[in-house]
Amino acid sequence: MQTLKLGLRIGGRELVAGLDWTVEAGQCWCVIGRNGAGKSTLLRTIAGLRAPDSGSVLLGGRVLSEWQLLALARERAYLPQGRNDAFGYRAIDTVLAARHPYQDDRYWDAETDYRIAHAAMRALDAGHLAERDVRTLSGGERQRVAIAAVLSQETPLLLLDEPASALDLAHQVGVMELLARLCRAEGKAVVLVSHDLNLSHSVASHALLLMGDGEWLAGPSAEVMTAPLLSRCLGYPIEAVQHGRRTIFIPAEEGEEKSND
Repeated sequence: MQTLKLGLRIGGRELVAGLDWTVEAGQCWCVIGRNGAGKSTLLRTIAGLRAPDSGSVLLGGRVLSEWQLLALARERAYLPQGRNDAFGYRAIDTVLAARHPYQDDRYWDAETDYRIAHAAMRALDAGHLAERDVRTLSGGERQRVAIAAVLSQETPLLLLDEPASALDLAHQVGVMELLARLCRAEGKAVVLVSHDLNLSHSVASHALLLMGDGEWLAGPSAEVMTAPLLSRCLGYPIEAVQHGRRTIFIPAEEGEEKSND
């Protein structure tokens, strides 16, 4: 996936200007920025759900508008921030729905679809929820089912907006580790939005910082996720603390803007 001079605007306000950005197979990108900086807007745009205000988004060397919808659905999967379940579908049915791009003229789910859907639910520790009405699930359970649907779509590019939201600590870590494994072992490319700097830093190979005024910075996480740059991006002083081999980001104490980075 590649963006060329991509520009995003909302209500006359410039969010992103001239974004030249390439996401390659095996990379895990974290998109970081304040509320309203354009993170979700960017994700919707590179998913093809919103037209760029300027510039272009390319997938496989072709602009998104040239892709047929079914073909595009085999190339990228998108997890939005929220969802509203109006009907009482079983959890497994919501995951199976993600297999639609591969069903061609079939009206029924094949054995392969069921196998892939159940495997995805087990990977998200949601196998026991398969027969539950999605409306009876907790927020965290519903989120794991939604991520399972994204995995079932079997695309090389995953676009995830706050995938760890609503999850308890164990499942937050588990989901992030799963995404990192998919990048390493299967060569998938992942772009995720997250407000949790420490979770993101633990798995992201690269980071894209959106400053909220059109400016942006992209590169390897070791170079971009530094205390000074994160402080500037988030509008609040951040400290980087070394704990063994880990770097932990914490808000600086009031009046203190130094960093151990």
